[in-house]
Amino acid sequence: MTTELVFRADAYARDGEGRVLGHTEEGGIILDATIFYPTGGGQPGDSGRIDWAGGGMSIATAVKGEAGAVILVPAEPVRLPPVGAVVRQTLDWERRHRHMRVHTALHLLSVVIPLPVTGGAIGAGSGRLDFAMPNPPDDREALEQALNELVDADYRVTEDWIDESVLDANPSLVKTMTVQPPRGQGPIRLVRIGEGRNQVDLQPCGGTHVARTGEIGRIRLGKVENKGRQNRRVNIALD
Repeated sequence: MTTELVFRADAYARDGEGRVLGHTEEGGIILDATIFYPTGGGQPGDSGRIDWAGGGMSIATAVKGEAGAVILVPAEPVRLPPVGAVVRQTLDWERRHRHMRVHTALHLLSVVIPLPVTGGAIGAGSGRLDFAMPNPPDDREALEQALNELVDADYRVTEDWIDESVLDANPSLVKTMTVQPPRGQGPIRLVRIGEGRNQVDLQPCGGTHVARTGEIGRIRLGKVENKGRQNRRVNIALD
């Protein structure tokens, strides 16, 4: 059961239809197409609701299933829509949009701190990246200013698709040490910030992003935490 990933083609789709392909043993719902992003790459799964003729339910999150399926997880144990039913999907858009803003902001953080990334997490309004950074940054105010200058430049955020062989020939595109792009699943998605001579970032990513950096809003640099002799965790928050 493969699910069409509508969010990949249009991260701004707030609602849409899908047909029920099946149910999981745990009570999850698999649709033929979904706007719900499933947990992955440090980004939480989307929440919202689905409605169909004769019923409706809240969706707590979405997760990845087997063979390219996305599983919608009900918030409560209620009656599931029958297989074959057409459902109307509605995102908790405010939460998703905050995830998009934070995710793009973290890509900018990896620009102003050009060190290998060892981990990361995205929240609704805040996030963090872990860096292979033996010593803390010398000037936190300069980092925050650099981040917000990238936001103010209002760079376009676009995507490209490449073959695995292109990534193999350009391993420096991968900034994360702990998470690698999936292999053996076809073309790999690259997220680009800026264009031409004004390109500031290009890296593999399957998450959802805003269309322009100006949409992020002001970024505040939070704590820089010691996570071992060679690692530092850098936190950010959005106004």
